[in-house]
Amino acid sequence: MKVLVVGGGPAGMMAAIAAALNGNEVTIIEKNEKLGKKLFITGKGRCNVTNAGDMDDIRAHILSNPKFMYSAFYEYNNFDVIEFFESEGVKTKVERGNRVFPESDKSSDIIKALTKKIRELGIEVLLNTKVVDIKTRKISDEDVTDKKSCYESAFAEVSLSDKSTLKGDALIIATGGLSYPVTGSDGDGYKWAEEFGVDVVKPRPALVPVILREEDARAMQGLSLKNVNAKFTIDGKEVSSETGEMLFTHFGVSGPIILSASSLISGRIKDNTKLYIDLKPALDFDTLDKRILKDFEKYTNKNFNNSLDDLLPKKMIPVIVKRSGIDPYKKVNVITAEERQNLVNVIKNLEFTVVGLRSFDEAIITKGGINVKEVNPKTFESKKVKGLYFIGEVLDVDATTGGYNLQIAWSSGYACGINLKAW
Repeated sequence: MKVLVVGGGPAGMMAAIAAALNGNEVTIIEKNEKLGKKLFITGKGRCNVTNAGDMDDIRAHILSNPKFMYSAFYEYNNFDVIEFFESEGVKTKVERGNRVFPESDKSSDIIKALTKKIRELGIEVLLNTKVVDIKTRKISDEDVTDKKSCYESAFAEVSLSDKSTLKGDALIIATGGLSYPVTGSDGDGYKWAEEFGVDVVKPRPALVPVILREEDARAMQGLSLKNVNAKFTIDGKEVSSETGEMLFTHFGVSGPIILSASSLISGRIKDNTKLYIDLKPALDFDTLDKRILKDFEKYTNKNFNNSLDDLLPKKMIPVIVKRSGIDPYKKVNVITAEERQNLVNVIKNLEFTVVGLRSFDEAIITKGGINVKEVNPKTFESKKVKGLYFIGEVLDVDATTGGYNLQIAWSSGYACGINLKAW
């Protein structure tokens, strides 16, 4: 069988490898000058390959349509991914949160392993080549039975940017979403799907920084916080709460716990969408009050605005002082218990108003995409168009940070490729 894979990202490369291992003739068509361009920048260039948690944990981190991935995860799980790269000479390591990285901390090692395997399997790779048009013919059940006839007439004819054409018996769309468009993700997969009559759930940026209304958030630009809790609410109802690292920026906030939450509030932001930051989640209100009282005793003759250096980052102190309502020049030895309680409340519930999310340019992944109700979860073949397959980020499946989105790519790619039976 002649298999055409449009897109040379993680899902496309894995699908090509699996299809070739299954005896198929495979061609990858990639618009960029190299394979794995987006993979190269993932995990800040380190490539969070997968997650070493158990499958229940991995499924729990899939935010959209987790049940759709059950069969693919069973076919090719996270430990299969680790074993694949280890067998190709890439040693891996497990870090906080069961995140798996190459031991070298180089995403290029992951890409080299994949491209080496692609060469070994004789997979044709067309770089700097854009698909400009796709023509398909309907495959009936009789065609599939009459394999020789089906092979000779082909399912798809793909027109390329160099004015050449390719014919294939199976067409795999692995074009990614709309995130990081500089890497070539421009929504082509959605356009073709709609031309084929396949439903597309509106794409939105996900795992993306959050824009805040308040000016004092921007005053803390560049401030990185560890071991804080970020809670997001909509209409007063909690939507997300996670403890970890975050960062203040020139427009609002970013960092791991913010990015994960963004996928849960994407498309749902209202006027009263709030972010509450607990700067000291390990301390309850009473314990924090005692800690502050101890600091006040230490700096008993200092002004309030000079008494918080042991408790808070310097860049944050003016914001906390202003929000507490306490005169910054008031001596700490005359601050009342009620004023201290206001201070404790500000530190435990630093409140901001969410006004939006940053664009696809800064999004790690895309939320939305090919409606999975129209895709076979075992083979990833379209239920509407025989011979047409959708894998990876182009699907309406997304997850939090931690290697889970790449696992979706590996599993969907492998399951699709390995189920393409050579004729």
